[in-house]
Amino acid sequence: MASPAIKQESTEMSNKNRHLSWLWSEYSVIIAFVVIFVLASLLNPRFLDVNNQLNILMQVSIIGIVALGMTIVMLSGGIDLSVGSVLALVGVVSILSLNATGSILLAIVTAFIVGSFAGLLNGLMVAKGRIASFIATLGMMAGARSIALYIADGGSISGEVSSFTVIANSELWIIDYPIIIFLVMTGLVYVLMQKTRFGRYVYAIGSNEKAALLSTIRVDRVKIGVYSLAGLLVSIAAIIETSRLNSISSSSSGQAYELDAIAAVIIGGTRMTGGRGKVLGTFFGVLILGILNNMMNLMNVSPHLQGFVKGLIIIVAVVFQKRE
Repeated sequence: MASPAIKQESTEMSNKNRHLSWLWSEYSVIIAFVVIFVLASLLNPRFLDVNNQLNILMQVSIIGIVALGMTIVMLSGGIDLSVGSVLALVGVVSILSLNATGSILLAIVTAFIVGSFAGLLNGLMVAKGRIASFIATLGMMAGARSIALYIADGGSISGEVSSFTVIANSELWIIDYPIIIFLVMTGLVYVLMQKTRFGRYVYAIGSNEKAALLSTIRVDRVKIGVYSLAGLLVSIAAIIETSRLNSISSSSSGQAYELDAIAAVIIGGTRMTGGRGKVLGTFFGVLILGILNNMMNLMNVSPHLQGFVKGLIIIVAVVFQKRE
């Protein structure tokens, strides 16, 4: 029979293990971010340069906004493979609107309408059509890219209003506008998912859709809202992308954005099956990808290997999720 002292020691060890397990479960992405940040600082002194840090934030701002929408979709138990193609389509149509009207405001409104409409169609196919999100958004991916290529005749379209570039090429003090927009969007989506009824419904649907339905949650409406919101966020990213050079390529813009967005969300701890994850996790997941890309560039690693690294990270992240 174990003595009281041994029992107390065993209980303390058990509590300590549970505490460490909870700490890793809740903050693993932040711990990983700190480790990667320190390693990058040691490997290359240029990494800590302020301009380099701002450059990393600038480079991840567009994919970061797309990843925020992907987070909402994946928390609901779905996935959106059409984000890259929709971004190209939104960019092409908004440039056409800009050239036709000369109004930046109308171009932005057009972008919002096109992006939200594409998301709405995705939501209708998933919620009303009962089509698996993978298949529905795969179809949208092919359709949106095809329409963008047709409108732009397979090439690029340039804007005729030079002031449109102000959106992506201006800065507040030393911080570029795209970084500010990314941070603001992160804050808004965080509040939406953590502090509102809509956010709680999304988590409930992702955890157990049948139970959510029995709890009188309008699952179909919430799903349509989820995909429409993701489309709206893609349109914001498209405006920034188009504004950078005042042009958009119908063939190459948005290519593989879905891979980067999904990678950031999974690294951030959101489950592929939905119902569990955090917006802040995605934020740090995006930063981790940005630091890795930056380090590979500083170390002259071939850009063709960057996809391999991202794929490897996704697999490792999913393996850790399964272990938990």
